[in-house]
Amino acid sequence: MSEPVTGAEPPRFDGISALYVNCTLKPSPEMSHTQGLIDHSVELMRSAGARTEVIRAVDHDIAPGVQPDMTEHGAASDAWPGIYRKVLDSDILVLAGPIWLGDNSSVMKRVIERLYGCSHLLNDVGQYAYYGRAGGCLITGNEDGIKHCAMNVLYSLQHLGYAIPPQADAGWIGEAGPGPSYLDPGSGGPENDFTNRNTAFMTYNLLHMAALLRRAGGFPAYGNRRSAWDAGCRPDSANPEHR
Repeated sequence: MSEPVTGAEPPRFDGISALYVNCTLKPSPEMSHTQGLIDHSVELMRSAGARTEVIRAVDHDIAPGVQPDMTEHGAASDAWPGIYRKVLDSDILVLAGPIWLGDNSSVMKRVIERLYGCSHLLNDVGQYAYYGRAGGCLITGNEDGIKHCAMNVLYSLQHLGYAIPPQADAGWIGEAGPGPSYLDPGSGGPENDFTNRNTAFMTYNLLHMAALLRRAGGFPAYGNRRSAWDAGCRPDSANPEHR
């Protein structure tokens, strides 16, 4: 997983795994324009040796709430605990979704809320559980709002502990107002050079970030361990007893 020199083979990312969560409002098997852009990124990931999995969130009974398992808080059922295990098994998380009314979809917001509901859980060294993973996003639509939606998603992911590499978002929007979406005939979406460039940059930057974190054994743990802070070890304290 080292960087190539001029004329050498491209880097391989065998052993890196990525989970894509499609936050479309359309249940399977309806065509999802967001899935079309996901497929382009997935193809690049797989060609570089990474393993990928795609979940269409609306196909799963994800209960509303901000607890790890909402069946323990009154919900009749909750698919989130199984999805959360896939999140923790992945080096990369890509949240992808459409623009509605200039904002992220309700499904995207629910997924982020459930990620947040597990953000207090800790990893083996006492950091928050999402540390040591890379996060990014893909946005589609036929109205303005890619940057607004991406800002919300990427802020949320870094706040929860994900490492965000440069150029960690990509998207496609057609002409403002009613019109063709990404996969519609004549939209120009799959051929759009700007979208394809940003999708490629996002994909490889996520792979590079995940590989860097894996080589480092995760994100360095000094000064950011919740378990140490709760035990009274405070790196911001001038008192040696608390460092």
